[in-house]
Amino acid sequence: MSVATGSTTKTVSSTGTAPDWEAVTNAVANSVVSITVKTASGTAVGSGVIYDSEGHVVTNNHVVAGASQIQVTLADGRIYAAELTGTDPATDLAVIKLTDAPSDLTVAQFGDSDQVVTGQDVMAIGNPLGLSSTVTTGIVSAVNRPVVTTQEESDDSPTQSEGSSGLPEGLEQFLRPQTTTTSQTYTNAIQIDAAINPGNSGGPLFDETGKVIGITSSIAQVSESSGSIGLGFAIPGNLATKVANQLIESGKATHAYLGVSIGDGAAQVGDVTRAGAQVGSVESGSPAEKAGLKEGDLITAIDGKATSQAAALTGFVRQYSAGDTVTLTIVRAGQEQQVEATLAEREDS
Repeated sequence: MSVATGSTTKTVSSTGTAPDWEAVTNAVANSVVSITVKTASGTAVGSGVIYDSEGHVVTNNHVVAGASQIQVTLADGRIYAAELTGTDPATDLAVIKLTDAPSDLTVAQFGDSDQVVTGQDVMAIGNPLGLSSTVTTGIVSAVNRPVVTTQEESDDSPTQSEGSSGLPEGLEQFLRPQTTTTSQTYTNAIQIDAAINPGNSGGPLFDETGKVIGITSSIAQVSESSGSIGLGFAIPGNLATKVANQLIESGKATHAYLGVSIGDGAAQVGDVTRAGAQVGSVESGSPAEKAGLKEGDLITAIDGKATSQAAALTGFVRQYSAGDTVTLTIVRAGQEQQVEATLAEREDS
């Protein structure tokens, strides 16, 4: 097949064969669990993936937040009580643990989500609408898709901050159940077209080798009752393992911060207009101030990864740890330059 790109024509050929999803499903299905929680507002369902042989399960924060009782059903139908190990509202991740874990758990293997590329095949397994072990397949539609979800207290149908995710106006995130406080989650997500529906939240996204590359967390929809329209989002697996390890070790996850207020913006560099995160203010004593960032600077990339929206920069920064040094590409007075910043720990982590 030939593809024309401007004045250049490229020949594109298929490599390899189609994934054997039947074999992958047989290998990994037992690592996926259904989660039922009781909260003050009722009962809700979600999904999770077995993280280790001790019975830790990774899921979404919004699945278990505010739960007074957590029940985990294995793929073979066995039911176990579970306790909360820790939650991280900043990334919408949580870890629970089976209180009397059996010795024959199937533990999932995590792959390197930094290697995920647009167009690759993926498979999701979860518990949509209480239908356990449901398998859907698709492709990666985009990587590093900025998604912002706002979670409201006592609201069973959360909404997305308008315009904050880069999705067309009218598409809303559907997450359930809600956390008990108002918070925002910034994620540079893996966007997929595999069917994801309420109850899939917290379940694993697999690559064709059966490794977990993401945790499904939300969908976009034109109305609250529309269901899947082929716009699903997963938290990258590398971020999930980082947070899960911290929650298991200390019950708390920490994240880096830069110390700027930002909004979407654009700036001219020669004949080219660049989109990015516009600095509105710089906190005194922050990593941003120490790096020399100034009000009005436009941050267009962090370590070479494009930040065409403010949400993208926030999502990327939260993937780093305190003490990490990053290279920021900025536009100032019409000139592009790079500055280095050593990130600090968010005090509200």
